[in-house]
Amino acid sequence: MRQKSALTLIFLTVFIDLLGFGILIPILPAFAKKVLLVDEAAIGVAIASYSFVQFLFNPIAGRLSDRFGRRPIIIISLLINASGYVVFAYTTSYLMLLVARIIAGIGGSTIGAAQAYIADVTTKENRAKGMGMIGAAFGLGFVFGPLIGGFLSTYGYIITGLAAAGFSVIAFLLTVFFLPETNLHKGKIDSGSHKLFDHHALKEIFKNKKLAVFIILFFILTFSFANIYGTFALLGIEVYGFSDLENGYMFGIVGLTSAIVQGGLIGVLTKLLGKSRIMIIGSFLITVTLALIPYAGTFSALAIVAIFLAMGNGILNPTLLSLISENTAENVQGITLGINQSFSAFARVLGPLWGGFAFEYLGYPFPFLTGAFFTMLIFLAIVFYLPKKIKV
Repeated sequence: MRQKSALTLIFLTVFIDLLGFGILIPILPAFAKKVLLVDEAAIGVAIASYSFVQFLFNPIAGRLSDRFGRRPIIIISLLINASGYVVFAYTTSYLMLLVARIIAGIGGSTIGAAQAYIADVTTKENRAKGMGMIGAAFGLGFVFGPLIGGFLSTYGYIITGLAAAGFSVIAFLLTVFFLPETNLHKGKIDSGSHKLFDHHALKEIFKNKKLAVFIILFFILTFSFANIYGTFALLGIEVYGFSDLENGYMFGIVGLTSAIVQGGLIGVLTKLLGKSRIMIIGSFLITVTLALIPYAGTFSALAIVAIFLAMGNGILNPTLLSLISENTAENVQGITLGINQSFSAFARVLGPLWGGFAFEYLGYPFPFLTGAFFTMLIFLAIVFYLPKKIKV
């Protein structure tokens, strides 16, 4: 019962916070282009700045959660997150936009801690399902957040930013009053937890061959998706002629599909198919659908492609996370998952930078084709490398 209630609470906390994040997803590129009058490459830099900060802070947040507990790290980060959204609400220049994204990036550097929270309260057999709950929280945040953001944008971007901040404040209050601490090993980590880069921890993690392979695959998957973080909304605006609200609908479709898959189906599919088959199917779906996005032609066709894209990611992402967690010792879940999130954040730095550059200078299909190429590499690795070298 304790496990179920703890999982429910961390799910609600992450979901409510990600509502605020989701509100800005379809809005930020449009805001930067229409109000700040910046180009696609500059939009890519703004999106990448958020992830670059997470690249720096994710290992710190993860290790601090190992030492001091998951709960206090999550509480502090939610407050920082809210302040970043407030700055966005009153942004009048590109520099202010960068500051807002940097603050929000610091506040958003706790996904590793949230994943470690899941690891604290699940067995290895149920961990894929538990990690799927984080994915489901993301998915639902992407359902309702973009819809709310698209609707609120008709009343102005200040209202949109303040609404995003409000959801982080609600998540903060939920954590303060209801979320229990789950880290039974806190206080047993050495005093090196303040280091920006813990080279010793990184070295130890990559000594584990299986763990290193899964972290690398997760990095490639994240990079593939990061190519389209800003460009998907720009594609809607510039190529398909979508409004902010229509972009919100599209992100909502993706989020709903992802939430259904990761929140309800991933556990059943894992038992029926096994993790190897799930990864093959997921990587294949992602490869094909990313390549089709720029050529869908209509809202309806793009929605169908996006549904299958979300299905592929919805089964591949939590499966890889589960394998990373399962191959990690219990007392270093926070730092390991934090380092994995740091690598992922670095992929989310490279992806938008390349995606924005490719969209502006090479043509709008190239960010999506780049993502398809790299997920094809994941597919080939899963089919031909893992069965011979690594037992899943």
